Amino acid sequence: MNIVRSWREQKILLKRKFPVLADEDFAFEEGNKEGMFARLAAKLNKTHEELERIFADLQLL
Repeated sequence: MNIVRSWREQKILLKRKFPVLADEDFAFEEGNKEGMFARLAAKLNKTHEELERIFADLQLL
């Protein structure tokens, strides 16, 4: 997957699509992206695979 949007842009788009998300949901420690993914997936009631597809779709907007 080619990343064409900055992380900041992706966060803004996700927060627009899912108003329940807050800045702290996107917090992650270097090398622990999976922890953030797990939080986002749980909050949105999505699987890891569904969340990956959502992030991939953001690149197409």
